[in-house]
Amino acid sequence: MSIYIGNLSYQVTEEDLKLAFAEYGKVSRVQLPTDRETGRPRGFAFVEMETEAQETAAIEALDGAEWMGRDLKVNKAKPREERSAPRGGGGGGWGNNNRGGGNRRSY
Repeated sequence: MSIYIGNLSYQVTEEDLKLAFAEYGKVSRVQLPTDRETGRPRGFAFVEMETEAQETAAIEALDGAEWMGRDLKVNKAKPREERSAPRGGGGGGWGNNNRGGGNRRSY
């Protein structure tokens, strides 16, 4: 199982998360996703702890808690959904709007 932590400060580090969650048990893994273009944290993380009881204790204690100037959102992480084929254009209504002026009539 994994814990999702949302609404994180962009200054948070993996070490900060390890220290905060260590109060509730042994932290086995921390993932702090970063933006591909800027390299800065994306404002959420995942933490895995040694036992489900430790994770439950951390969720109950930290969900809604103020940390680093933000109210945390902490809950059980949902399994990652498999992405199907690459997402292509679905039209979206932008294709046939005649913005080029091609067939316009003057009245």
